[in-house]
Amino acid sequence: MAEDQAPAPESNDGGQDDGFTPPATQAELNKVIADRIARERAKYADYGDLKAKAARFDELEQANKSEAERLAEEASTARADAEAARAELLRYRVAASHGITDAEDIDLFLTGRDEETLTKQAERLAARSEESTRPRPPRPDANQGRPGSGPASTADLFAAAVERQFTR
Repeated sequence: MAEDQAPAPESNDGGQDDGFTPPATQAELNKVIADRIARERAKYADYGDLKAKAARFDELEQANKSEAERLAEEASTARADAEAARAELLRYRVAASHGITDAEDIDLFLTGRDEETLTKQAERLAARSEESTRPRPPRPDANQGRPGSGPASTADLFAAAVERQFTR
């Protein structure tokens, strides 16, 4: 008799019932989603307060920073500015020694960080500049020189043919 009965269907949850029933309507699904969103928003409700407190903490930390730390930061900034000024001065000195006066050329083409590299770049730029300003001889004109040495144009051939017809 036990053989006549069908076996009980197995559940997919490994035999444990967690009490979940899927929503049957769209309204139930919307309610589940709204509840979940509300729980998430509640987690981060104090975010603005925490952000304000963190900003206030940063202000207090800056105010409490020791004089030595501030001076060290200022010295570091001054060193960086001085190094940038030295590099700029070197660029302009090398440019002046090679006769380069256009600030745009200096900014675009003299990009090296040491004197050797800047000198090589300035020499190449000066050579190109000199080459471009050197007077060039004019190009030869094919129409100058011996008259009638080239082929006659179509108009000249037509005029010659008409003239032959009338002179016979």
